[in-house]
Amino acid sequence: MSTRLHMVELVTGTAADLGAVEQVMASAFDPRFGEAWTRSQLLGILGMPGVWLTLARVDGEAAGFALARAIVDEAELLLLATAPTFRRQGVGSALVRSILADARERGAVRVHLEVRAGNNAVELYRGTGFAKCGERRGYYRGKGGQVYDAHSYSIALS
Repeated sequence: MSTRLHMVELVTGTAADLGAVEQVMASAFDPRFGEAWTRSQLLGILGMPGVWLTLARVDGEAAGFALARAIVDEAELLLLATAPTFRRQGVGSALVRSILADARERGAVRVHLEVRAGNNAVELYRGTGFAKCGERRGYYRGKGGQVYDAHSYSIALS
């Protein structure tokens, strides 16, 4: 039996990388939940102070990304996706750890995120130390008009 190990390469992304981000979003996000962002939403947020994009590549292929922002001493993980073919291979946890390290370097003492109730990413967030701290009932609206709760998570950076 042979096992091939893949190294996850993390790089700082720019607007020039939005094609790769859109490719990952198209494969990672179920369209019924309406969670994918548009190119114009991505461009708009990337131009804001304190926002950064981290891309994950495996063997040169776009495997995932994370979008975050830091304001004063708090940061927020805005969006994270891993292409389905790279799930459960360390890509998501590498991205979360990178965001936490970057947030700390930017002076954040806490990182927040919000996730749709029932999203499998909760396992990843809990596994990297995030704890649930709140809930917003009926916060998200899916493509078909369905309503989903949002769960808030945070982690203190020490």
